[in-house]
Amino acid sequence: MSPRRSADPEAATFTERARRQQLIDCTIELISTRGYPSTSLSAIAERAGVSKAAVLYHFSSKDNLTQAALTQVLDQFGGYVRERVAQAADPLAALLAYVHAMIAYQRDHRRQVRVITEMLLDDHGGTRLKTPGSHDTYGRWQTLAALLADGQEAGVLREFDTRTMSLAIGGAIDGVIGHWLAHPDLDLDAAAAELETFTLNAVVRRA
Repeated sequence: MSPRRSADPEAATFTERARRQQLIDCTIELISTRGYPSTSLSAIAERAGVSKAAVLYHFSSKDNLTQAALTQVLDQFGGYVRERVAQAADPLAALLAYVHAMIAYQRDHRRQVRVITEMLLDDHGGTRLKTPGSHDTYGRWQTLAALLADGQEAGVLREFDTRTMSLAIGGAIDGVIGHWLAHPDLDLDAAAAELETFTLNAVVRRA
């Protein structure tokens, strides 16, 4: 018999949201430690202390639950970056804030990075997309391209194709993070500083 929803709509909503969040948190934990293939609905249910049927009550399949986990990670990642970019005083500072925030979030949220690499990338080193162009789905290069266009409009960046440049800068960030995932001894703070210099050298208008 399927579980019944609470007769109190507000109480039911609160309880269900809390349970859904618990299941998402367990999914993130398991993917980050066991990998995506080994993260089954049964394993998630066991970690959450509920039955598999209870998991299916909130998410009808493993795909739906893991996609909800990925969406939460990407939303949090994007929010973190946007917040820091919004605090920048000018277009050039905003561009550097983007590069720094992309590295800083991944440095401080290794579990979430593992979820992204497990679900979006073919290899655990974090370099080959399962679906080429899937960055487009999450608006990643478009966000950076918009920052680059703002800098061009302000006259502080040289003329270039913003799509190509955003893909190049994004690829450099991915390369550093991919290496760090395989070699955690890499100093990401130093790497972020180098990436900022790399970006400035690539885009700043010279006299």
